[in-house]
Amino acid sequence: MSDERDAFLDEVAALRREIAVMNRHRFIKVHNSMPRLILFQLARGLAFGLGTVLGASVLLSVLAWSLSQIDFIPIIGDWAREIIALIQPEIDVDVRVESDGSTTVEGDTTPNE
Repeated sequence: MSDERDAFLDEVAALRREIAVMNRHRFIKVHNSMPRLILFQLARGLAFGLGTVLGASVLLSVLAWSLSQIDFIPIIGDWAREIIALIQPEIDVDVRVESDGSTTVEGDTTPNE
């Protein structure tokens, strides 16, 4: 009977040590405080949203550019060129490079709408 009790007390002591270790963990410390939890979740949401927007922008621009390079499939190439024309408005600008290497820009540099 005494051996069972000692084994039980050893197990309880081991559980207490494990709980003390877990309470010192950063995850538990953040979730123990409501203001810290709110700030952590806000920063996490902002990072996720920014990453999603940037990733989608890069992916779609690369996809549209690569589709515009396909000339042997006329429908896809024309469709991608229309998308690029919508994304990048035309600018009426004349750029001249002189013989001495200087450049001059003439014309309207505002996008046409």
